[in-house]
Amino acid sequence: MQNCIDGLCDFEFDRAAIDRAAKGNRLLTMEIEFSLRCNFNCPYCYVPEESYYEGELTVAEIQDVLRQASDLGARRIIILGGEPSIYPSIREMIDFIQDQGMGVEMFTNGSGMTAEFAHWLFARRVRVVAKMNSFDAALQDRLSGQPGASRIIATALDRLKRAGYPSEDAFLAVSTIICRQNLDELPRLWCWLRDQGIAPYFEMITPQANALNNPWLDVDPETARRLFEKLAVIDADRYGRSWDVQPPLVGNRCLRHQFSCLVTSTGNVLPCVGVTLSQGNVRDQSLKTIIADSQVIKDLKNRHDTIKGSCGACDHADGCYGCRGAAYQLTGDYLASDPLCWRNGTHSP
Repeated sequence: MQNCIDGLCDFEFDRAAIDRAAKGNRLLTMEIEFSLRCNFNCPYCYVPEESYYEGELTVAEIQDVLRQASDLGARRIIILGGEPSIYPSIREMIDFIQDQGMGVEMFTNGSGMTAEFAHWLFARRVRVVAKMNSFDAALQDRLSGQPGASRIIATALDRLKRAGYPSEDAFLAVSTIICRQNLDELPRLWCWLRDQGIAPYFEMITPQANALNNPWLDVDPETARRLFEKLAVIDADRYGRSWDVQPPLVGNRCLRHQFSCLVTSTGNVLPCVGVTLSQGNVRDQSLKTIIADSQVIKDLKNRHDTIKGSCGACDHADGCYGCRGAAYQLTGDYLASDPLCWRNGTHSP
């Protein structure tokens, strides 16, 4: 049986490497937005609708911060968006990242996934995380804010599989948000992905930006718990995978504040997409200085001493501190207990 407690499944690093990175103000990964431009309009997107695109980093500025990430020990760069596959310099940037000795993971809605691009990505063993929230075409389109999105996503997955994904050294995952409308089909989607060797990346929605304006998506903590438990039984019985049931990621942990950060399209450095507190801008300071001097990042790394309330006292606190993004967005305090965790006891900010 594969155990996902000590060695985190699919997405993360071993605890020793995480601890070394945290103590040394180093990185194992860095998330980055090349641009916020996107051709979907997902109702749960963390990018607010009123965002503007002026002032985005140039290619040269992005390359400079990527070099800095490499110098800080980053092994992998995670490309977010906007939609990376429609970014004009995406191939140049992927090649540049790999030239610095780092791997690449790209989140994509699939809209720019031509057959040729899929083969290009496979040849470079780029880790791809595609979007898919539902088997139902109408629901998928609604959750993408784009007519025809279901067809676009299905075509992209087909092209990736025809190019050779997934394979032992060409990782493919599907990112799925948990919402009220897709709850009943998520166990079937989980099995459909596992049976193809595609890693399911199911996550609770962080209540920020667009999601705050779309409460029809909301899933209460107890319902989320039941889903997590059902998927844990399926994974153990059918696939021999054992993992703790804890939010916000199904079958995985979010410990990214120990070893990662986000650089936005305008150069601001955030602890993650949910903790929207800029710690500095790479146009004004080095990435190393920003990470070393940030009190917020220090607090998150010292989670055993800083996380408050039931999250801090939880018997799962060694490997979980809830979703810091949910805590910050709902309470204004990035160290508060996660209001969306079923172990919290209050289930409210």
